[in-house]
Amino acid sequence: MQITWYGHSCFLLTSESGYSILTDPCDPETGYELSDLVCDAVTISHEHHDHNCLAIVAGTPEIIRTPGEHFAGGISVKGFTNYHDNEKGAKRGENIVFLYEIDGLKILHLGDLGHMLPDETIKTIGDVDVLLAPIGGVFTINAKAATELADRLNAKVLIPMHYKTPALHFNIEGLEPLLAANANRRVHHLNANTATLSHDTLGDRRLLILDYKR
Repeated sequence: MQITWYGHSCFLLTSESGYSILTDPCDPETGYELSDLVCDAVTISHEHHDHNCLAIVAGTPEIIRTPGEHFAGGISVKGFTNYHDNEKGAKRGENIVFLYEIDGLKILHLGDLGHMLPDETIKTIGDVDVLLAPIGGVFTINAKAATELADRLNAKVLIPMHYKTPALHFNIEGLEPLLAANANRRVHHLNANTATLSHDTLGDRRLLILDYKR
């Protein structure tokens, strides 16, 4: 499986067969200037402009924006309802966490999760290979909560998203708190926006920092 980070919460997940799923496309107001992204399917965790901008997507891909079990190109995509805040959605509404099973790997994208996942949801999801977690705080969980959730899900690889970069216009936390909270993980800065992951290359307890696509 190949994973490409376009910035914010927007990743392109590509299977060995070439089928690709784009997550949470973000609009130019975020600071990430994206357009004509090519994919076969799109998942949308919630209906905010920085996560549902289909205008930057080329063609007519399949759109998945509801919880429950879906299949896209033979890939299992399961959505779990939760909240964008820690007040059961009273501030910012609902959010969907998506679990993808691609090339034998379990990848969990948290969207704009605003609270610790309930024990029941964690049990249902089970252990994951790759966790794509927001760490910026303010609108989502912060680095400490993301690290705790990675531990509880036994994530082999933690990849941060939704944090402050030179491109992002939002005032949220950057990488530093995450690095401080993960002294017990091996940290790999790729200086690239794309990584190829398989069971043989996953390793264990890794923090993988991708550069966003400029």
